[in-house]
Amino acid sequence: MRVIHFVGGSLDMGKCVVIIGAGVIGLATAYYCARRGLEVMVVERKGAERDGTSYGNAGMIVPSHFTPLAAPGMVALGLKWMWNPASPFYIKPRLDRDLLSWGVKFWRAANPNHVRRVAPLIRDLSLASRACFEELAGLPGMDFGLVKKGLLMLCQTERTLEEEGRTVEQARSLGIPAELLDTQQTAALDPGAKVAVAGAVYFPKDCHISPARFMAALQALCERVGVKFFWHAETVGFRLGSKSLVRAAQLADGRAIDGHEFLVCGGSWSPALGRELGLNLPIQAGKGYSLTLTQPRRRLEICTILTEARVAVTPMGDTLRVGGTMELSGLNADANPVRVRRIVESFCRYYPEFSPEDFAGLKPWCGLRPCSPDGLPYMGRTSRYTNLSVAAGHAMMGMSLGPVTGQLMAELLSGEKPSLDLTPLSPDRYQ
Repeated sequence: MRVIHFVGGSLDMGKCVVIIGAGVIGLATAYYCARRGLEVMVVERKGAERDGTSYGNAGMIVPSHFTPLAAPGMVALGLKWMWNPASPFYIKPRLDRDLLSWGVKFWRAANPNHVRRVAPLIRDLSLASRACFEELAGLPGMDFGLVKKGLLMLCQTERTLEEEGRTVEQARSLGIPAELLDTQQTAALDPGAKVAVAGAVYFPKDCHISPARFMAALQALCERVGVKFFWHAETVGFRLGSKSLVRAAQLADGRAIDGHEFLVCGGSWSPALGRELGLNLPIQAGKGYSLTLTQPRRRLEICTILTEARVAVTPMGDTLRVGGTMELSGLNADANPVRVRRIVESFCRYYPEFSPEDFAGLKPWCGLRPCSPDGLPYMGRTSRYTNLSVAAGHAMMGMSLGPVTGQLMAELLSGEKPSLDLTPLSPDRYQ
């Protein structure tokens, strides 16, 4: 077995961090670690040119999303929708012990006390991440299309608008600006777009970016600050030392990579890596879809969420991305045309100037969002191994919380006290 050391040489010449996964979490952590003077190696099973979950998403930075996926009412909605392949939330029927266990944990977490307890933490993470995006956007070469125009939650019915009005009150109680708008006020925020709605909730602090541009810029930034990448390098296990230490990441091709600190941020593939070390990281892959119009017939200025349909719409320069749905069907990237068609039809109901023909011939993108059962990411050190940490399970918030996750993990890995309390996010909470 060939052992690869960091570019700095032997392990006693400086702290070396091995990061498994080059999604937004891995890249952000690599950058902030390198900025602190740590030697960093990123190990990625795919190539430098890739199109994973961090690339085709809606690109929304959303302090407005302070409610975790495990929230009151979600179990009832899930049971209502789970047998309908065209519904916003679909569970492919199958006998799967991990899925059943995850479902029980989700049911236990989906209560008002859980939401009240974690909402301030999600708010703090989101606002801190927004500040990171603004800082990154000011660096040379970091033009990734940051647009700070807010987000509209579009509501087609008065009933939904009334329900979203309660979200306005919750947001304001957390210090997040929010406004309830009627039809005319909604139209005034994006006069170029014709929308068929009863009104909307407007969150002025939300932003959006182009995810692919951000990932390319962040990867280049990592390279400039000395991060070393191993592409097409799949981690299949670990070499262990004495005293609860991980000594090396074992690759599928027989190589091993030594380090002082190891971080698992493999998205939906993190549980398999955790099992190699006796860790229990309940995660289900929540498949989401998107389609990108390269020449939309109408230019939109502000990102929106189609509330009843659970569909996201994001203008990205001259293009327009439409995506959504949550599908628990395992670790596969197979596109379900029924679900894709539903996204298109929903979009056209809200934006009647568009038609399904606008999307004809477009190949849908799909990504596997790593969903924890309580709606919170896993972030922090494990108790079983003194030099192993986890950053995964961000669900739909991976891009939005990517930079702050990287910053917090870099603080932890460099020996600093994290600027936010990571205790509720412990990767040991289901051990």
